[in-house]
Amino acid sequence: MGQKVNPISNRLGIIRGWDSNWYGGNDYGDALLEDSKIRKYLNARLAKASVSRIVIERTLKLVTITVCTARPGIIIGKGGQEVDKLKEELKKITDKDIQINIFEVKRPELDAVIVANNIARQVEGKIAYRRAIKMAIANTMRMGAEGIKVLISGRLNGAEMARSEMYKEGRTPLHTFRADIDYCHAEALTKVGLLGIKVWICRGEVYGKKELAPNFTQTKENGRGGNGNNNGGKNFKRKKNNR
Repeated sequence: MGQKVNPISNRLGIIRGWDSNWYGGNDYGDALLEDSKIRKYLNARLAKASVSRIVIERTLKLVTITVCTARPGIIIGKGGQEVDKLKEELKKITDKDIQINIFEVKRPELDAVIVANNIARQVEGKIAYRRAIKMAIANTMRMGAEGIKVLISGRLNGAEMARSEMYKEGRTPLHTFRADIDYCHAEALTKVGLLGIKVWICRGEVYGKKELAPNFTQTKENGRGGNGNNNGGKNFKRKKNNR
């Protein structure tokens, strides 16, 4: 099961929270579509800001959007001008009051979305895919991850037939619910077609309950957020049976 299901949805309500936190009622479908439009717009608008996660919370007339990014300066702009401009643009999409919170991702090497997108952009820039993946794996392991697995699929090196290659280091236990596995699927558009890149990162194990809604693994700018889930990882060695 753990091999087939998305590792994030598999852990919802156990060690991870939802990215949309609101009660829909009769307007559930409209709110869901609105969320999709907001995410699509922000990902296109902030393509260079290394956005990791967008969490949306709603009240009757207020939409609170929390953007987790590795480069908060790009979103904030000089004197907060960019944020104000972004608020006005989102108001036109939703017709509601918008509040934007920005969280900084202190260690982007441990975030699967940022790692996968970095590999994809490098491959699009004609850097050898093996080199890009091995550099990403080395950086992630150096930052203290317990393990990382990268799968790249498609017409690698312009081959006639598509194939898949997997590179991994450390441990990524997909069946263990308490293992904090971050996952992302990204695509790289090359001259021979699309290459799919999947990244799994194990950031340790979580003991006890985490804050489920919203559950930020990043450190908040004012120092109050973050739960440091990378420190809780423990390696267990199995004892060999002496026969």
